[in-house]
Amino acid sequence: MSDNSTPLLRLDHIGKEFYGNRVLSDISFDISAGEIIGLVGENGAGKSTLLNILFGMPVISSTGGHEGKIQIDGRNVSFTSPNQALTHGIGMVHQEFSLIPGFTATENILLNREVLNGSSMSYLFSDRVSTLDRTAMNERASAAIHTLGVNISPDMTVSEMPVGYKQFIEIAREIDRKNTRLLFLDEPTAVLAESEAEILITALKKLARSGIAIVFISHRLSEVKELCHRILVLRDGRLVADQPSESLSIRQIASLMVGRESERKVDLEKVPEESAEVETVTATLDLSAKKKKKVRPALKVEHLWVDMPGETVRDVSFEVKKGEIFGIGGLAGHGKLGIPNGIMGLYPAGGTVRLFGRKLTLNKPRAALGRKMAFVSEDRRGVGLLLDEPLDWNITFTAMQTQGRFLLGIPYIFQVRNEHAMRKEARKFIDSLSIKCTGPGQLAGELSGGNQQKVCLAKAFVLRPNILLICEPTRGIDIGAKTLVLDTLKEYNRENGTTIIITSSELEELRSVCNRVAIVDEGRIAGILPASSPAEDFGMLMMGQTKHDEEGEESA
Repeated sequence: MSDNSTPLLRLDHIGKEFYGNRVLSDISFDISAGEIIGLVGENGAGKSTLLNILFGMPVISSTGGHEGKIQIDGRNVSFTSPNQALTHGIGMVHQEFSLIPGFTATENILLNREVLNGSSMSYLFSDRVSTLDRTAMNERASAAIHTLGVNISPDMTVSEMPVGYKQFIEIAREIDRKNTRLLFLDEPTAVLAESEAEILITALKKLARSGIAIVFISHRLSEVKELCHRILVLRDGRLVADQPSESLSIRQIASLMVGRESERKVDLEKVPEESAEVETVTATLDLSAKKKKKVRPALKVEHLWVDMPGETVRDVSFEVKKGEIFGIGGLAGHGKLGIPNGIMGLYPAGGTVRLFGRKLTLNKPRAALGRKMAFVSEDRRGVGLLLDEPLDWNITFTAMQTQGRFLLGIPYIFQVRNEHAMRKEARKFIDSLSIKCTGPGQLAGELSGGNQQKVCLAKAFVLRPNILLICEPTRGIDIGAKTLVLDTLKEYNRENGTTIIITSSELEELRSVCNRVAIVDEGRIAGILPASSPAEDFGMLMMGQTKHDEEGEESA
């Protein structure tokens, strides 16, 4: 690290609100040339918003800018576009790839910075008539790739590359910029194999020794500790720790991320027998390990895979007891949303799913609905609701389509909607769920987000399901609506004995309503814990850490 007393980057009291929702509060820290900082936190902690501010992403300036000051080399700066950040030597590798599939590695690395062959024609008619100096470009691209310690042909097209190669090309593009002094890396090892991640970590240490400062975001806490000089922990939009990495254990980092134990109530009377046990599972569920009284589960999943873009499920096995509220959590992009979407047939899936002992036909949504399953999608506006239709139609449509209810006439010959019955059913749920609306005839698209979510719940409840799968039940709604939605789920479970499976990015939300919670990591279940387990135990699983990893760290 540099001994220069003036830090390369300094943040003073950075804050940000989106439409009245506070996402960052009073963030202050600095980073020196050659320093590597690890930035960690749960989903929604504010990491992405902070990087968007530092890299000048338009979403910040278009929503009123940010609070506080940013300084580079002691001078105040304010970026309103990524180009301004690049001019100041800041590079960023996003979690989502931004490569052109049909271009080669060289063409992607040097995009908009191509090496041209000079000629008399170019002096007369500008660079538009110049040709590319392919040899020089390949040499530059090869040098950037070589810096990372990998062997990738500069002539290979991106479409031919495995996903790990693509990540290296993204990083090579940033380090090829001659003025790069500060590099932001958002989950750069998430798509890498263990051997590739080790190569990248070695390369990043080399870059730091050359004077480039790095902000490294990762959920793999062992990598953060190995690579970083300091660790910054964000929680609920606040900086709760800024400490040298050697002063923190992996468990301490996880505990800082999820916070102290919260005051909460768990309805222990409804916890099914055996749910107090800790189940540590891998991709393969060893059923022979338990020789207990055999109780047929409500849902049994074996070796499930789901091809859902951004939420791939690789190999998942678990069981859910009848009458249980079962939670599925984990970091974004690791497959938690893919599990219910795959079970319901919305994305290609394979493996075995059994409902009360009978095999479910996958890849056919109607088959799941016909077996008295209900689903509340995480995308309430795109999938869950008919925005241009009235509430009574939204609430009753699925039951009408799959169960033949709310219809008058002779089945398969002539039937019409029973408008009176539809309105009556809609009013019942408008009252019981406190849906704020003008009545059953109001269009769903005119409601607030919280009330739209209540309509999605009503739509599911009308089906009278034996098993209810619900994704992100409180995403984007205010705290009052959150409480009502969660209380409604608990009450429905208690009164009807319905088995409920909740998928959520909010760990405390899952712990407050569920009997057990499974944590998904990289498309597989890292472990299943009782909801009453310490928060840091869940944090460890979310960060890809097992008990074995922790014991190894302590003995080192």
